[in-house]
Amino acid sequence: MTISIRALASAIALSLVCVACGPKDADINASVNTAIAGVNGVTVNVVDGVATISGAFVNDSAKASTETVVKGVNGVKSVVDNATVTPPPPPPVVISPDEMLKNSVTAAIKDYSTLTADVNDGVVTLTGEVKKSDLPKVMQALNALKPKKIENKATVKK
Repeated sequence: MTISIRALASAIALSLVCVACGPKDADINASVNTAIAGVNGVTVNVVDGVATISGAFVNDSAKASTETVVKGVNGVKSVVDNATVTPPPPPPVVISPDEMLKNSVTAAIKDYSTLTADVNDGVVTLTGEVKKSDLPKVMQALNALKPKKIENKATVKK
């Protein structure tokens, strides 16, 4: 009986020593942070060997490569990726210069003899008369020219 108690005590002591020998979360976390030091806007937290990535990446490849690096750190058992990819900003709105815009507006309304247009600081001002059925076509043609604004002061006829 004393032999089995000794064997049991030895087994418990050995298992505690083995558990204590494994890397601690704080050490794993420090290794992970060193490995991803060049990645901005991202944090990693390690709990029980599970690394959780949070923050925002500039693109999908940066996100995937960071996850691969984190998985390769000694002591990381698994990775939970809660990070996002920031979408690129929309392209800037291009506003046509007045002279170019004036020439394009004149060409766009040439088929509508009762309609006139003036351009000032990127704003197209319509005056005169236009048929109700022609107005959508005129507006679509003028919007395609990308003015700052279209002020429709034209009289709409049936």
